[in-house]
Amino acid sequence: KELDKLKMEAEQTGSEIRPVPLDTTKPDEVTAGVAEIESEMGPIAIAVLCAGTYEAVLAHELTAARARPVFELNFMGTMNCLEALIPNMIARGHGRIAAVASLAGYFGLPTSAIYGASKAAIINMAEALQPDLAKHGVTIQIVNPGFVKTPLTDKNEFPMPFLMDVEDAADAFCKGLHSNRFEITFPRRFSLLLRLVQMLPYRLSLALTGKTLPKDK
Repeated sequence: KELDKLKMEAEQTGSEIRPVPLDTTKPDEVTAGVAEIESEMGPIAIAVLCAGTYEAVLAHELTAARARPVFELNFMGTMNCLEALIPNMIARGHGRIAAVASLAGYFGLPTSAIYGASKAAIINMAEALQPDLAKHGVTIQIVNPGFVKTPLTDKNEFPMPFLMDVEDAADAFCKGLHSNRFEITFPRRFSLLLRLVQMLPYRLSLALTGKTLPKDK
């Protein structure tokens, strides 16, 4: 239903969207989906990898069973897409990939032990791939958004500083996508704040992030 709605909205602006539903946690579906897109619509010039989910946990709630599906979608889903995209882009000598991570990947934040770790893995992977892909004319970018008002974040029971509207986040995303910056991040103030936290000694940074723990938990 959401895909059909998006398709109709695009048609109203004179654009076209061709939905190709697939499960990014299933490598065979991703490979088949990429092949279908390139067969029917031509080589993929820009790929935005943004499928993801969130699982908030406190220390006593942390289990491998809760972490596994988050990593399977957030990290391995991204990995499956990269595996399907990179060889073709290298062979063509051009292409752009934007992998969506999160500002939560900068530093371990309370309740984000699972989600933040999955996004930190994406950041690290993109950093490692960038020099190699650049040699082949392929661009990889990392997208690190902060809190954006969506049905997913509406469920959060903790403070969300610098919460952005979807429209503002989309504008920042698109501007960054057409730049040559490796990292696309927004909102800027939240990004700078977390970068500052990264640079502090652990005794200070952990004291600060500890203040964001949910009350009465």
